[in-house]
Amino acid sequence: MSATEVDFYELLGVSRDADGATIKSAYRKLAMKHHPDRNPGCGESEAKFKAVSAAYECLKDPQKRAAYDRFGHAAFQNGGGPGGGHPGADFGDIGDIFETIFGSAFGGGGRAQPRRGADLRYDMQISLEEAFHGKSTEVEIEVSQNCDTCHGSGATPGTRARTCNLCGGRGQVRAKQGFFVVERPCPNCHGSGEVITSPCRDCGGEGRVDREQTLAVEIPPGVDTGTRIRLSGKGEAGPRGAPPGDLYIFVHVKPHEIFQREGTTLGTRVPISFTKAALGGSIDIPNIDGDEVTIEIPAGIQSGKQLRQRGAGMPVLQGRGRGDLVVEIAVETPTKLSKEQRALLEQFRDTETGDECPESRGFFDKLKTAFGG
Repeated sequence: MSATEVDFYELLGVSRDADGATIKSAYRKLAMKHHPDRNPGCGESEAKFKAVSAAYECLKDPQKRAAYDRFGHAAFQNGGGPGGGHPGADFGDIGDIFETIFGSAFGGGGRAQPRRGADLRYDMQISLEEAFHGKSTEVEIEVSQNCDTCHGSGATPGTRARTCNLCGGRGQVRAKQGFFVVERPCPNCHGSGEVITSPCRDCGGEGRVDREQTLAVEIPPGVDTGTRIRLSGKGEAGPRGAPPGDLYIFVHVKPHEIFQREGTTLGTRVPISFTKAALGGSIDIPNIDGDEVTIEIPAGIQSGKQLRQRGAGMPVLQGRGRGDLVVEIAVETPTKLSKEQRALLEQFRDTETGDECPESRGFFDKLKTAFGG
């Protein structure tokens, strides 16, 4: 053995009497550790990966292993390396490594899994009142459904699809490119794993046809714009009997002429007379639920003041309780006065001392101070 030739058993870290399972386990650990994709740009790891792959290719084969045990590396000097070709793991084992590192997209066997049908979206507009109370309604959509003639198989009744002979039913074919194993959809069955020799005339072999469908939809109380309601299994049928997708109802709540909404809080702007603002009192306003809400107005309230009524807002979606109602006060100055009202206001004006409106008096006092008045 030359100085550059390292014993295969030492490379894999196993004893010379190790069984096949031990050798394979040791190889997989080392191959994963030194794989070029896990060590980009590292020449030492790449060399190590090639070396352990060559060692495993030799030791996994009983005949090659026996020759190596007897003659060492000299057993392959005339054959171009273990396996008589480019040193490296064989097709199946490199696929196992890729499956372990990257998942089933690069490895894994078995038959092709049926491709699930597409999910569908339906946009629904509702009023704020409907969002408050909830709603039972129906939607009509055109959606792909299983063909009644072939019952979703895609094949003419009395016949059935056969396993693709190119991919063996996996729906994928593998190709080895250097150290990489690439999987692509089978060109013969287009990834389905099966070939239909006698397609159904009504669906053309798809196993599904487009039809109008009427679906019942329950809109729960408290929904808001952006709420998504899922109808499981009401989307497009999968090809050739595969499971259907889902239908998602996206809710859009239309703007309201009186109330503005923020989560579970309702807001509205209420104008009151200046006498009500000065003297105080109460007002009754109709709420979104149809009942009247009594709002207490404190004496001397100013425009822009917000009054909160607990538990008079929107219901909590899929929960208990309600949000709040926030009323913003707007003090309205009268524009039409009778002679008697004008006289009374003039009489009131003549009795003003400035203390009635401290904010106004304070503002003008600041002006006088600022300009030296």
